[in-house]
Amino acid sequence: MAIIGQPRSFHKRFKFLCEVDGLGHSGFQKCSELSVEVANVQYFEGGSLIPNKSPGRLTFSDVTLERGATQDHELFDWFLSVVDTASGLGLPDSLYKRNLDIVQQDRDGTTLRRWSLSHAWPVKFVAGEWDNESDENVIESVTLTYDFFELAK
Repeated sequence: MAIIGQPRSFHKRFKFLCEVDGLGHSGFQKCSELSVEVANVQYFEGGSLIPNKSPGRLTFSDVTLERGATQDHELFDWFLSVVDTASGLGLPDSLYKRNLDIVQQDRDGTTLRRWSLSHAWPVKFVAGEWDNESDENVIESVTLTYDFFELAK
């Protein structure tokens, strides 16, 4: 996975890195589960009372990454390119879909696992709830959809 620019020093709570082809990388403190489900296709042969079962289509769930608001706006810019594409003004399909890695790190910053997502693109961006009376940080999130994921070796 190519990373553009020098590595940034991330906040110690950012234990997930999102490395996106052509965009660089961003740190996150929370990542929703990656999941895939195989459809159970059942059919009955010749009047059988017991169905034959076989695997069907795969369904991959979207993944959401969350962090405190930062100066980094690369993922929001990527989201805007998808908006432009949807309106017919933007990039062709092959340019807004990008491969990316989600890297899980331990407390020392050592990589525990690296998940590779193919043909991902942002479907939702949330700038967070703004409340001047709260002591909480503004949390922004991005939800990504993708075609396939695998555990990188």
